[in-house]
Amino acid sequence: MFIGELARRTGVSTRSLRYYEEQGLLHPQRRTSGYREFDEPDVAAVRRIRILLAAGLNTDLIREVLPCMAEEGAILAPTCEEMAQDLRDERERMGRSIEQLQSAHAMLSSIIHAGEAMTAPRANKPPIAALSVN
Repeated sequence: MFIGELARRTGVSTRSLRYYEEQGLLHPQRRTSGYREFDEPDVAAVRRIRILLAAGLNTDLIREVLPCMAEEGAILAPTCEEMAQDLRDERERMGRSIEQLQSAHAMLSSIIHAGEAMTAPRANKPPIAALSVN
């Protein structure tokens, strides 16, 4: 199948499929005309790539772990122990990033709350228009 058919079947743009090829994630055959020709296993490979990208992995790590992935129903499972360790390491890195983002989120919430408290009208202070001099 040509790249347009693979794009249609996977829901991935042709631009993304070319990028996956540039990154060494897909290896289509080339016709003498230069057209890429993909096989049925490439449909499953694109699905795996999308799952791993959605999980936050970069293309360098995906290139390493993709050959060690097997589909078990709707999930992916590691088939190489060294790959499983790479995934554990990546999960720990992501956990640290999540903690940093949560800390930044909390800090922004505090700043916003402090700013709102400073600009909110005070309940015990009447508005200027309500003051009268008699």
